[in-house]
Amino acid sequence: MTLAIIRKEILELTRDGRFRWGGFIVLVLLSLSLLGGWFHRHQVEEAHTAAQAMSWSQWIEQGDKNPHSAAHFGVHVFRPTSALSFVDQGVDGYVGSTTLLEAHYQNPFSFRAVQDAPGLARFADLTAATTLQLLIPLLILLMTYQAVSGERERGTLRQLLSLGVSPVRLGAGKALGVSVGLLLLLVPAAMVGALALFMAGPGDGAVGNEVLRFALLALAYLGYFMVFVLLALAVSALAPSSRVALGILLGLWALNGLVAPRVASDIARMAIPLPSGLAFQAAVSHDLANGFDDHPPQAARQAILRDSVLAAYGVALPEELPFNFAGLRFQSGEEFANLVFDRHFGSLKDQMAAQGHLHQLLGFVAPHLAIRSLSMALAGTDPWHHARYADAAEEQRRLMQQILNEDIMVNSRAGETYLASADLWSRIPPLEYAGPPVTWALESQQRAILVLLFWLALAGLMMRRGLQTLGRRI
Repeated sequence: MTLAIIRKEILELTRDGRFRWGGFIVLVLLSLSLLGGWFHRHQVEEAHTAAQAMSWSQWIEQGDKNPHSAAHFGVHVFRPTSALSFVDQGVDGYVGSTTLLEAHYQNPFSFRAVQDAPGLARFADLTAATTLQLLIPLLILLMTYQAVSGERERGTLRQLLSLGVSPVRLGAGKALGVSVGLLLLLVPAAMVGALALFMAGPGDGAVGNEVLRFALLALAYLGYFMVFVLLALAVSALAPSSRVALGILLGLWALNGLVAPRVASDIARMAIPLPSGLAFQAAVSHDLANGFDDHPPQAARQAILRDSVLAAYGVALPEELPFNFAGLRFQSGEEFANLVFDRHFGSLKDQMAAQGHLHQLLGFVAPHLAIRSLSMALAGTDPWHHARYADAAEEQRRLMQQILNEDIMVNSRAGETYLASADLWSRIPPLEYAGPPVTWALESQQRAILVLLFWLALAGLMMRRGLQTLGRRI
């Protein structure tokens, strides 16, 4: 009997002009957004590769100069683009794509794509994630809102129950039938996505386990879609009419996909406020100049370092040291600055992570928040992946400064003009970044996974409850 119900649902769906046209439109939009995302990612990757090569060439060919001047000249590094960003671009357009590795300062990432876009462009940008998170759930609701209420209004529900079909088996058959009909749309789109992933190649180190990530993305979205299938069947069973069921479901869809993300962002911003860019830079500059906690101001630190080094070597003047004291002073300043950067950037990273976790917990109110976080994490475009690359870039900057300062200590003498050549610049290794595996990405998404499982269980219980009351309401 369950198979008969499934076949009936599939047959009705395929005969329904609304499903055919709506499904066709959604399939076209999803396929176009996947291909458009692939082209966008390909263009960004080419631009980053060319810019990185040019910046590195400028570093190697900067000519003879003092290593400290070269440290201020610096080199740009560009964040690699995830091979799966064609599915979900996440925060890529908001966090910047490049940073300058230079002496004395940890620069934030710049060149945010959203800054160059018109004010309304972010709302008109069609991505595969937008289609999957908003349009397909809407199609599911339009497909399913009268699955039970329509049977009751046509009088066929009483006949089915009189044949001994249990309400729960009826609901399971309808849910499976709708799911099979949905797969008729998603399987071709998944094939387009797999082709785009194959064309993207192994990636440039932004993330690891791309194929496994793509499979988990598909599984996560299937779970998200099942939430709407089960909720739609529950509302269709409980609502007094198909019209009421449609109104309720459209309201839930708007609250989930349109209202909840904005409200959640406002709540996170008020609960865990972030400092403004000017306030953050002012706090960093203050600690660099005046110290913090037990660290004295800059002038006192330099005097302490000078006196301790002279005493250790038993000399009266820095010029009598067997190395150039300026290089040691530069490196000491860098190491103190690193403490300041770790303090402020670490606090900022913790605040942003807390905001992300709050977003995930608010998913108990709207599952869209959970799937959005999980989708970005699996695609490698969430704030955690960006922060990981920023940490790697900072480690590269510190290594670069250490090599240059040690060269000043060893090869130069106070009062003499010292110029290094390309031999020194080539000793700076290029940044080689290895993206994290999928297990690392999932560590920050435990709340989102829990929320998605909660909604699956809740929607299933609601559907079961609604179907169990059918016999008393027909």
